[in-house]
Amino acid sequence: MLCSWRVKLKLLLATVTLAVLLSWLYLFVGSLECEWIFLPQFLGRSPAQSGLERPRPWEGCSMAGVYWSLEPQGFSRGLLEQSCDAGHVGCPRTSLIRLGLCPHSHAVSSGLPLPSCHAHVSHPMSPPMSPQTAAFSCCRHAWASSRVGMWSGRHWPRRCAEWRRKTSSSACSLARCRWRAAMASRSGGPLLRMGPPLEVRGTTARPAPSSGWCTSVRWVAQPTGLLRGSWGSDCPLQEEASLKKAMFVSGQLLHIAIVCAGHNASRDVVTLVKSILFHRKNPLHFHFITDSVAHQILQTLFQSWMVPSIHVSFYNADDLKPEVSWIPNKHYSGIYGLMKLTLTKALPSNLSKVIVLDTDITFATDIAELWAVFGKFSEKQVIGLVENQSDWYLGNLWKNHKPWPALGRGFNTGVILLLLDRLRRLGWEQMWRLTAERELMSMLSTSLADQDIFNAVIKQNPALVYRLPCFWNVQLSDHTRSELCYTEVSDLKVIHWNSPKKLRVKNKHVEFFRNLYLTFLEYDGNLLRRELFGCASLPSPPSDQLQQALEELDEDDPCYDFRRQHLTQHRVHLFFLQYEFLALPNPTDVTLVAQLSMDRLQMLEAICKHWAGPISLALYMSDAEAQQFLRYAQASEVLSARRNVAYHIVYKEGQFYPINLLRNVALTNTQTPYVFLTDIDFLPMYGLYDYLRNSIQQLELPHRKAALIVPAFETLHYRLTFPKSKAELLSMLDMGSLYTFRYHVWPKGHAPTDYAKWRTATVPYRVAWQPDFEPYVVVRRDCPKYDQRFVGFGWNKVSHIMELDAQEYELLVLPNAFMIHMPHAPSFDISKFRLNAGYRGCLQTLREEFHQDLSRRYGAAALKYLTAERNL
Repeated sequence: MLCSWRVKLKLLLATVTLAVLLSWLYLFVGSLECEWIFLPQFLGRSPAQSGLERPRPWEGCSMAGVYWSLEPQGFSRGLLEQSCDAGHVGCPRTSLIRLGLCPHSHAVSSGLPLPSCHAHVSHPMSPPMSPQTAAFSCCRHAWASSRVGMWSGRHWPRRCAEWRRKTSSSACSLARCRWRAAMASRSGGPLLRMGPPLEVRGTTARPAPSSGWCTSVRWVAQPTGLLRGSWGSDCPLQEEASLKKAMFVSGQLLHIAIVCAGHNASRDVVTLVKSILFHRKNPLHFHFITDSVAHQILQTLFQSWMVPSIHVSFYNADDLKPEVSWIPNKHYSGIYGLMKLTLTKALPSNLSKVIVLDTDITFATDIAELWAVFGKFSEKQVIGLVENQSDWYLGNLWKNHKPWPALGRGFNTGVILLLLDRLRRLGWEQMWRLTAERELMSMLSTSLADQDIFNAVIKQNPALVYRLPCFWNVQLSDHTRSELCYTEVSDLKVIHWNSPKKLRVKNKHVEFFRNLYLTFLEYDGNLLRRELFGCASLPSPPSDQLQQALEELDEDDPCYDFRRQHLTQHRVHLFFLQYEFLALPNPTDVTLVAQLSMDRLQMLEAICKHWAGPISLALYMSDAEAQQFLRYAQASEVLSARRNVAYHIVYKEGQFYPINLLRNVALTNTQTPYVFLTDIDFLPMYGLYDYLRNSIQQLELPHRKAALIVPAFETLHYRLTFPKSKAELLSMLDMGSLYTFRYHVWPKGHAPTDYAKWRTATVPYRVAWQPDFEPYVVVRRDCPKYDQRFVGFGWNKVSHIMELDAQEYELLVLPNAFMIHMPHAPSFDISKFRLNAGYRGCLQTLREEFHQDLSRRYGAAALKYLTAERNL
């Protein structure tokens, strides 16, 4: 009986599980308009069996890229494929792939014009395609990443050339193919990393009526990251008219103006820009009105981001301050909250219209849809705004609440459409000035910055405003009534975090809004480097030079990966957190310079306790890790109390740790005359900051070329009573609790420091350069940069010290300075160096090339390095 009962229970559980799985599968598949079938049904047959007339070069290839095509028979096929180079393993015959088989619908004649912009999802080594197929494959977005091996980046130059020879389609150019290859060969997240719910519709060229197949494609990005290509069975003839209407916006350059000041606002702008780039299908021109801090941050970010079809202009906010500084403002945005009033003067006179955005905006749709609203303005309307979604301007929020005058509920200025040419003709500058002067006589100051003045002007001139639908600015303020604006959250276009509480604001759907925001906050910005196909790309000389350098690489070089990493363009976000250190006119001041990744984050607090002076750090992180670091730093009492620590984020890309690039980023952005070049896992002795400044002055370093060496020691204990003086350190050295750095694994690296002499030294002493010497030094800020060809582990500091010696720097050991290396797990790169002979061979090749470059730069003086290398 017991056995029978157990069997029945198992059967019941199995039945319930099967029912749940079948229900889930039914609901999931039911949401598609196309069927799922198995890859072997087509890959396992000959061309004759499958009904395909053209060759199938993807047979027997490992699965990597995604290729969508439109077959002459009328069905759409998606294939996962890679190149058929020798040595590639064959595709597993059980691989599942989606093929869209759409039923017959309306017979629509072919020959419709294509939209101007297309992004591309096809594999560049796909079979030859007909013009319709080629146009169709140039679809909306080129999502590429290579952690799953989307496309072998080592062979892309040859494959691009072959692809170009195989197709005559002008829509898919060789340059675009190369760009896709460069994008695909980077390391990153999953093959298709999607963000929030998104729907993008586009109609492609259709086949002849005889095929009887509908080819309207809808791309839907689900929150789970799955990209659905569903071919609708409903393609009415009216789509031709909607297509022509869409072409009015597609391919057009859109202008966006944003006022940004300070470190925090610069971070907010990055999230806003990500949300715009994620959905966009048009070239964009960003106009930033910035202070000096935001200018430096954003200019470096966009130059290193290198997003195609993006142009950026900067305007000095200091030049505009006199225009609005006379207006008292209680809003937390300060004087910069009034800058939007001056855009007709600040922006170029030939710019006729612009979309103006606050930094706390998140887009959930293509900004081209908002740009298209300009076409709905009447002849008198010059400003497009969404009605304010709180009762602020009704004056009933609290007793004696007296807001500025407004039309009805008033309007929110987080999203503004401005027809600049009409505003200039109307005399906008004089109009808002006179209104502000009149109202300030009774109101004394603004409460909501420029929004109060915009509303006062509109109150006097109601015909100027075009009322935007409320979903173009869903306001999450403290007293918002935005829930009345929409029925489904999927209807929203723009979300505005206009409460000082930001993500902590209360709202029925705040969890959805927060997830949408966090999606873009942590979204990998490298995936947004996608090209717009069919649009005239804006000229980008740095991008062209990088492309040419990539083309010149030899794909058969065994050290190809090292050379490619050297050419990788990393995004850089300078001064990620508040930085308020002002360099004093002290000719001896010194900044500690180091680099780190997420696994060394625990060292930050200890270093800040040991070093009171300015610090410049380069952090190698992904977008998501950067946000984790931000939360960690803000929660730390030690780090949040420091304002003289500069954190520069270098975003992850590629398979090697770009250690010398990180050092150069941290070094370049220091503000003191001298720098202490160290590593993050070293703790400097207490008081080293003051000692170094005194030593620089005593040794008259401003008048001589010298590098001051700080002797390095190490401990094998995670808990250490840190020595407070040289005497204590020598005692611990004698007891065996401390050691000279790397004496047991790499004595050549620090032996020239002459630790025996240091024990009794009381004055600085000079040492000579020796092969593989890599001490930690204090030098002038204008010292030679680190050689960025050295990535990962090995020779990254050795090469730098060698160049210092080539430039005739004196190497002086400080007698009363020291630093101690703290133990940690070995890095991934040092493990590769120890286990991979090919890695060590490439490092030797790079060393030889460095010696040759050194000889070319310094002539006969550099021969001693080559001789010393050969004598080892």
